[in-house]
Amino acid sequence: MTLIDGKATAAAIKAEIAEEVKQIVAQGGKQPHLAAVLVGHDGGSETYVKNKVLACEACGFKSTLIRYEDDVTEEELLACVDRLNRNGDVDGFIVQLPLPKHIDEQKIIEAIDYRKDVDGFHPINVGRMAIGLPCFISATPLGIITLLKRYNIETSGKKCVILGRSNIVGKPMAQLMMQKQYGDSTVTVCHSRSKTLKEECRQADIIIAAIGHPDFVTADMVKPGAIIIDVGTTRVPDATRKSGYRLNGDVKFDEVSPLCSYITPVPGGVGPMTICSLMKNTLAAGKHEYYQ
Repeated sequence: MTLIDGKATAAAIKAEIAEEVKQIVAQGGKQPHLAAVLVGHDGGSETYVKNKVLACEACGFKSTLIRYEDDVTEEELLACVDRLNRNGDVDGFIVQLPLPKHIDEQKIIEAIDYRKDVDGFHPINVGRMAIGLPCFISATPLGIITLLKRYNIETSGKKCVILGRSNIVGKPMAQLMMQKQYGDSTVTVCHSRSKTLKEECRQADIIIAAIGHPDFVTADMVKPGAIIIDVGTTRVPDATRKSGYRLNGDVKFDEVSPLCSYITPVPGGVGPMTICSLMKNTLAAGKHEYYQ
């Protein structure tokens, strides 16, 4: 069993990006600039945004954090998005999700200029990704594809089961794993209503678990030699930790890992690659790689 180390892989990629940025700036080019909009004080979002700021520093990017309280109006947030769209110095920006209930998330996503949508959530980026055109691919699926490539894991022709159908992970992951230039796999998407979920998993060469249910994937669902990518990060109470919780994946690691050829841990697997992918997208935005 090989443990897929997302932390080390992300660190290596950030060092590569930093080197490229150094060369861009030395040649008189513009330092990439990422802005993040954070609404309220959700613990997970706070941590995630803090890590994004640190990653920007590691990559040699300029970063801006814009904060609003929970009671910000939809109009105020849309006005902020409009300002960032028109700011020539900002190459890419994200509005951290989830947003408070009184704000229509989809309306905010669609207001973002798709050329600056480094999260890859805008319908134009999603549509371009679906038909294999150059675009910003959402960070978690891009991180998973990058890990598979870096570990030289053969995906072509393999049976891949994706657990979960979210717009952020499940659906884009299915599209990418199906496409010739990425996964080139035979893809099945399972979710909470799937009647034959366990049977599908038992036949899978690759399982990508993004169902948001701790310890959902157990040993009886995995065939020997399978590749397991665990996207789950649920906070589970743990009195032994200073924080009072630990991060738990969707896979019951201790019983599943002995069966696998490759597996990602939680934490330290897909998580660091998500932020690293955002950095890759920001670099591409700064270079106008996809959109002029």
